[in-house]
Amino acid sequence: MVTGTQAAAAKDAARAAFERVEADMVELSHRIHAHPEVKWEEERACAWLGEALDGYGFTVESGICDLPTAFQARFGSGPLHVVVCAEYDALPGIGHACGHNVIAATAVGTGVALAAVADDLGLTVRVMGTPAEEGGGGKILLLKGGAFDGAHLAMMTHPAPIDLPDWPFIAAQQFRVRYTGKEAHASAFPELGRNAADALTVAGVAIGLLRQHIHAGDRVHGIVTHGGDAPNVIPAHTEAEYIIRGGTVADFEIMRERVMRCFEAGALATGTSLDVMPRHEPYAEMHHDQGVAAAYRRNAEALGRTNPPFDPRAAGSTDMGNVSLAVPSIHPGIGIDSLPAVNHQPEFAAHCVTPAADRGLRDGAVALAWTAVDCVTDDAVRTRLLTGP
Repeated sequence: MVTGTQAAAAKDAARAAFERVEADMVELSHRIHAHPEVKWEEERACAWLGEALDGYGFTVESGICDLPTAFQARFGSGPLHVVVCAEYDALPGIGHACGHNVIAATAVGTGVALAAVADDLGLTVRVMGTPAEEGGGGKILLLKGGAFDGAHLAMMTHPAPIDLPDWPFIAAQQFRVRYTGKEAHASAFPELGRNAADALTVAGVAIGLLRQHIHAGDRVHGIVTHGGDAPNVIPAHTEAEYIIRGGTVADFEIMRERVMRCFEAGALATGTSLDVMPRHEPYAEMHHDQGVAAAYRRNAEALGRTNPPFDPRAAGSTDMGNVSLAVPSIHPGIGIDSLPAVNHQPEFAAHCVTPAADRGLRDGAVALAWTAVDCVTDDAVRTRLLTGP
């Protein structure tokens, strides 16, 4: 049994270990931010994290589960196995507007902090590089490939405008939508054409009307990625990218069926053919482990973090949700004082290399490390995590 004094000493040691590398973590965060790489192309970020962890004494394995930009780095051999997830993919066009540079450096910092106490507390620590969170489902592929096998706890923090200790995330899936029609001269012989752009227009109008009849937790949104080639040619090939979301996977399945009818209406109305291609498997809703989340909240508050009210309707989606269905998990938001800028805005990307973001990196890493210490030193929590549901 670990006494309260021993647990406090372990937290002090973990914090001190992070403070020794804090400057390096801030530099790593800023370096990743300055070199944004989109999903599946995160070669530099993946290499930089692996090199850093190797230098801190971790055993690093690159390209796990046949994903070139995934890795795992292990330290310790204790019975309680903690996975700290690192994300590092950027968004097309606007770079690190979701702050994955901060997530990546926080994960390394958490790993270093826990490595300092792993042998004393009986921990196995793994920092796992999880690519393509932004619409690629990297964690889902890692989960299916067995990367999370043996884990008792998975954790990460994510930059947000404000602190969100139990940030709500809903189910989602991204699709490529393609219509194929027939070219024709748009002025001389329009009757010989089959307008694929009109098909997208009909589908978009139908989806807009559908929004009146969906649940508050459901979402559908998309962009046209190809609308034709010339204004005097009836467009025969058009494409769009859409994301469909629901409060839970079950809600999402209902929502997907309704949206698919809207896409089918576009094809039916215009005489075009329709192909809908999923970009990844559905992201599940996030299930925060309530006991672990409560420990994180206490630790974040001990570091001076606050937990203001948050509108639960303002929810995104993450492949960490799928992990949370298999492994007890937490995915809190760490505030970087960005308001009025919010995630996925260029202004938010600029905030992700500010002193406030660097404080978020520090507080997130220490709070996660302290939470893992709480889990391994609390007999009831440790037993629950080791034995499973």
